[in-house]
Amino acid sequence: MGLLLSTLHQALMKFSGYEARILMLGLDAAGKTTILYKLKLNETVCTIPTVGFNVETVEPIRNVKFTVWDVGGQDKIRALWKYYYQNTEGLIFVVDSADPERFEEARAELFAILETDEMRGVPFVVFANKQDLPRAKQPGEVCEELGLRKIGGHQWHVQGCCATTGAGIVEGLEILTDLVKQFKKK
Repeated sequence: MGLLLSTLHQALMKFSGYEARILMLGLDAAGKTTILYKLKLNETVCTIPTVGFNVETVEPIRNVKFTVWDVGGQDKIRALWKYYYQNTEGLIFVVDSADPERFEEARAELFAILETDEMRGVPFVVFANKQDLPRAKQPGEVCEELGLRKIGGHQWHVQGCCATTGAGIVEGLEILTDLVKQFKKK
């Protein structure tokens, strides 16, 4: 009986989809809010630094509807990030790939996030944003600069993107969707 109900539940989930809580973090001016509203409205919006957070529900991607929490990245606000970790099922970490001087700071913040108990095992995608800029580092270079190969216990992917045009964003979210589905099965 239990097997029948489990199989029925899985079949229904394939058709109806489900929701996942996604946290979007990164240093200030990385492009988090621009990415969020490109996803939500398919428009490039003029943004100001986020003080606090933005939260939006994004249309389903591969039958998963994301509720995305975009939290400000200014130094003083980062201390509040920990209050958003609970029940997070996926992380989007946005990096300005044209600002290599801040890679070390971004790496330190990302490692601090992933080491917390609440974020244990949570899959993540790093959006290497601003790929349209002349000196932007490629996703492989961003991966190396952030030291991602040293991270254990998390599934991850680095996706090059451009928040203003939307290039690469959906592809990155499709990968995150697959990672979140695997995480939720555990």
